This record gives sequence, structure tokens and C-alpha cells, in this order.
Amino acid sequence: MIETQKVSEREEVISKIRHYYPGDSKLLEHALSFAVKAHEGQRRESGEPFVTHPIGVADILIDLGMDVATICAALLHDVLEDTTVTEEQLKKNFGDEVCELVKGVTKLDKIVFKSKEEEQAENFRKMFFAMAKDVRVILIKLADRLHNLRTITPLPFDRQNSIAKETLEIYAPLASRLGLSYIKCELEDLSLKVTQREVYEELVKEVNLKRAERQEMVNKIIKQLVEILNELNIAGEVSGRPKHFYSIYRKMKTQNRTFEQIYDLTALRVIVNTVSDCYEVLGKIHTYWKPVPGRFKDYIAVPKPNSYQSLHTTVMTNYGSPFEIQIRTFEMHKIAEYGVAAHWKYKENRGSSSDLDNKISWLREVMDMQSELGSSKEFLESVKVDLYSGQVFVFTPKGDIINLPEGSTPIDFAYNVHTDVGNKCVSAKINGKIVPLITHLKTGDIVEIITSANSKGPSRDWLKIVKTSAAKAKIRSFFKKQMKDENIKLGKDILENELKRRGFTVSQLFKAPWLDSVMQRLSLTSIDDMYAAIGYGGITSSQVIVKLIDFYKKDQITRSREFKVIPDTMDAKDAVVVRGQKDLLVRMAKCCTPVPGDKIIGFISRGRGIVVHRDSCPNIKAMEQERLIEVDWAQAESKFNANVQIIATDHAGLLAKVSNVFAEQKLSIGAMNARISKAGKAIMNVTVRVQKISDLDVLFNRLKQLEEVNEVRRITN
Repeated sequence: MIETQKVSEREEVISKIRHYYPGDSKLLEHALSFAVKAHEGQRRESGEPFVTHPIGVADILIDLGMDVATICAALLHDVLEDTTVTEEQLKKNFGDEVCELVKGVTKLDKIVFKSKEEEQAENFRKMFFAMAKDVRVILIKLADRLHNLRTITPLPFDRQNSIAKETLEIYAPLASRLGLSYIKCELEDLSLKVTQREVYEELVKEVNLKRAERQEMVNKIIKQLVEILNELNIAGEVSGRPKHFYSIYRKMKTQNRTFEQIYDLTALRVIVNTVSDCYEVLGKIHTYWKPVPGRFKDYIAVPKPNSYQSLHTTVMTNYGSPFEIQIRTFEMHKIAEYGVAAHWKYKENRGSSSDLDNKISWLREVMDMQSELGSSKEFLESVKVDLYSGQVFVFTPKGDIINLPEGSTPIDFAYNVHTDVGNKCVSAKINGKIVPLITHLKTGDIVEIITSANSKGPSRDWLKIVKTSAAKAKIRSFFKKQMKDENIKLGKDILENELKRRGFTVSQLFKAPWLDSVMQRLSLTSIDDMYAAIGYGGITSSQVIVKLIDFYKKDQITRSREFKVIPDTMDAKDAVVVRGQKDLLVRMAKCCTPVPGDKIIGFISRGRGIVVHRDSCPNIKAMEQERLIEVDWAQAESKFNANVQIIATDHAGLLAKVSNVFAEQKLSIGAMNARISKAGKAIMNVTVRVQKISDLDVLFNRLKQLEEVNEVRRITN
């Protein structure tokens, strides 16, 4: 059945390719065959062939009307990451353009990050770099995410939830920012179905019931709108569009309403030929029905940041309930539905490349400011502010419109006008009155910035006040360029104080090869640049110190291997070496149960010799730092206790399955404690005897293969 489905989907896409791309069908069919061969034998979680995913992604982009290179890249977007295909092979078969698009979509190489959050942030940073070079990268990525959500059911719930939350945080707002309305709506609805399944199902049920009740009313209003067009002798179309479920859910949540209190479940849309027709139709509608105060928005005169244009009005009909009516031109409708993708879809009306650049100018601004942000996580947080903050529209004294995120201040406004205006800003007027610089701007405000040639520049406190990432970047840039000497001194003091707090000295950590490695990693050219970057906030002292401490510890381990210790127990005999000391009493800490292969540190106790802890043991922080000593593992054949926690779905026979895994690995269980959590999960704490950390790696991998097991980890008593 699965193979038949695979063939069916492939044939459907081939049919679309031949219909929409007749002149390039051979190239696209070659890309499809190449993908099928590259992914041969690979399966998705559902058991279906992996190639159904890139085919599904390509299908979405064909419906968007994307160009040949994008469809090729969609079919091939996973081959560099998940198969043995090389960049050279990709270039040879499909050219540089397709290869660059595939590389832009491909995740980072599998390097080690400190956390999943850091890895995710760096992946997004890379994606935005690629997107700034070619916006088609993000269109492929959005189609990739949409297809994954459409086929998410076979995944474990934790992964489903993680993917859905990430989609609502990043991908749906990004689709909205690019004007991809139908993709944004489906991403939100599918994510809601995962994160709030009961709410989603109840909404579907209620909407269907209410839609049936209201359909007759909707049809009557549509008929009246058609009569209005005829009366005005204006050609156009009228239709009703049901609101998508996530927008209803969000309105219920933000406005604290029940479903029964939500009236505008359907947006009525009037599409005409010209802008003047839009306003003429609007005027006539307002003579038929009374507009609801405060519910009129003119996005034609003041377009949204994603180029969306339309008139929105909510009117009270003769049937006792309000209806939202949207009025726009056919050209505006194309942009509203397809956003930047309309550049490719409607080839007969395609604008110039500069038109496309204008639509994604905000993206260029994001990348311009990224070099001023220290870490990938800070970059991602700044992007989130720009993506899903609401917008306010304010005016310059000359009447020019500037849109900014909600919560923006006059300082944000000043830097939006020009960097020099921001740097020399001393005060501001809103609607003719002088106001504090921390004042939040509101739509309709007229903002005037007062500057002074004698201004010394921005205050560091402004970094806590401004909302836009562009303003933050420009303030940091000022401190970086204009106050380098002060930043060097400040950065040096910050770094040395942090070293002292951690119990290290400059002479211990500032070795030339170590510093060179750290500066290369942070794209710095000298120690002064490093101090200055810390001083103006471009990087943190921890980014430097943590890496230097890693080098220091590795050096200590290398030096310590020549010294051995006679431990006080058979378990620890010949297992640990301590630099510069012999014949010391050594014990293994019972709180964190270190085993060979763990990173460890020794604590010189009173009367009990050296107690060896894992260096991640939380108890280390509470110890006297001067009594910590470098220790390392020697070659040993002894066995050690390790504390392991297994979290699983409670199931008959679970304990037997888990015990069988330990038996298969020939590992002895010293103790086991099992309980059921309030969430209904089985939690087992096991003390197991192992010789080295690789024994635990094998055990963890084997336990994770059990269908019932959700998580396995080391624990500290």
C-alpha cells in the first residue's frame, strides 16, 4: 500500500511538472529520479519511503508557482544531509544555483553545542544568512515544515509538541512576515492541532455547526454586496472566507471570550480592479450598514510590513450580528495570498528584482545588525521581536509614515530615521509635547526628535529601553567604534574579575595557543579587540573564559598522567591519578557516582582523603574552591556504581523488559527503586555496576530502543 502511494504521489508531481514546466520537465524529472535513487532504502517514521517527503515539499512549491531551480532544490533538499551525495555531484548534475539553495536549507554540520537551544539558534542564524542571499531558501524551508506537520502523526508526542511550538514561535510568523497567508494559516492550524488537540477538535465541531447556521445569512450578504457592485457599475468578485481555527483560538485567548462571543467567523471579501473602486465600494457599504467604531483599518494607504494591502471594515448587518468585509484589488489579492512568492507565481506581472528587494528589505536590516549581536541565541531573540511583535504606525513631522514594533520608543524612531539622528538624540516630542525617551509610541503619533551637535552619544541604558534589534545594533556599534579605549579597559576589568570569581589567574589561562584558538572562534584579531568586544557587550566574558578553562583542564590531565595514587577501596584501586601527589586516600563520591570516562575533579576532604566527583556534580559549587584539585582516570579494570534514571510509559511487562536489557549487557544491578508519577509515567532509579562510561552509552542506546522508554539519563543523589 505504501509503495503504491509512493508511485501515485510521484506520478502526480510528474504530471504537474509536465503541465506547469513543459520546457524544463526533463531537468525536473531528472532531479526527482536523482532524489529517489539517493534516498533509496531510507524510511520515514511512518514506514513510508523517505523520498515522499521531498516530493511533498516540491508539490507545495509547485502550487506556489516557484521557479525551476527552487523545485529542483526542493526535490534534493535532504540529499547533502541524509545521503552520500556530495556538493560536487550536485553541482555537476544541477548547477551552482541549485546547489547553493540546497546548502542554504541543509542544517549545520554535526558539531557539538552546549545545548539544544544553542544548536537551534545557530541553525536559524545560518538559515537567515542563506535567506538574505536568496529568499527562495526560506520558501523551501517553509514548505519543508508544512509537509512535516501534515505528516507528523507517527512521531512521538514530545517531538510533535516541540516541532509545533517551534513552528508557532518562528515559522508561522516568518510566513506571515513574507506575506504567505495560506501557508501561515495552515502552519498555525496544524500546530494548534498538536499543542491543543482537544481545543482544536472542539473548535472544528463548533465552527462547522455555526457555519451551517450562518451560511444562509452569509449568502444573503454576498448577494447584497454583488448588488452594490452592479449599482456602482464596478466589475469585481465577492466571496466568503472562513476564519482559520488558530485565529479564532487566539482571539478567544487574548480577548478572554468564549466561542459564542466570537461573531466574525467569516470574512467577506470584495475584489475589484482599481484603488479608487475600493474606496467607492467602501463608501457605499457604509451607507447600507453602520460601521462598528474602531474596527476600520486602511492597509491600502498604510500597508503592512509584508506589503499586504486591503481595506478592512466591520459592519453591523440587518441580521443583528457584525461581519468583517475586506476590499482590495486583484493585484493586492495576489500579494495577500502569496506574498513574496507572487514574484514567481504571476510571471506576466512580475516586477523587477528591486521590487522583490524592497519587499524583503527588513531581512537585509536583520543581517546588517547580526554582526553586532554576540551570540546566536541573542540573534534569534532579536529576530523574534521583529517577527511577531505587533506594529505601530507613526508619522514624521513631514507626514512620512514609519512602522515600528509595539513597545517602540522615540529612540527606536530616531535610529529608524538615521543612525546619526539616533546617536545625537537628546529628547523627543510626541504630538507637539516633550516626552521622556522611554515613552511607548502609539499608532497615529507624530514624532519629532530633538538632536544636539554637542551630544556625547547614546547611553548604555538605552540598550534596555529600545525595542528594535536595529536600534540595539546601532547603539552597540557606537560604543564599539567611538569608545574603543574605554571599552578595552572596561572589558579587561570585567574579564579579570570573572577570572578571579572562578578561582583562576591570567597567567594560568592566557597561553598564546589557547588565546589564538578562542579569538579565531570569535572572529577577533587581537587581545585588545577581545577586551573591547567584552566592554561594549558584543561578546560575554564567559564565552572567552569557558573555552580557556577547557584548554587548561586538558593540559592538567596531560600533565597528571605520570602520577598514580593508591586508593582506599578495591573499586577505586589504581583508578585515579592526582597531579604531584602520591599515596593519597581516594574515594568515589556517592552523590554523583563517577565512572571512568566521566570528567572528574577531586575535593581534599578533612580526614577522608580526596573525594572524586563528576565535574558537573551540583555539589561542587558549594565546596571551598581552593580545596579542589585536578584528578584524572588511570587505566583500571575495576567496576563502579552509576546512578541511572529511566522514564517510561507504564505498561504491563515494562520491568521485565528493562531488566532483560541489563542482563543482555551483562551488567549487575546494585539497587532499583520504581514509582509512578502524577503524570502516569513509570520512573525507575537504578544503581548499575559498570567498568567505563562507554558501558553506559551502550546501555542507554539499548534502553532507548524500547518502545515504552521516553528518556534515560544519569542522576545525582
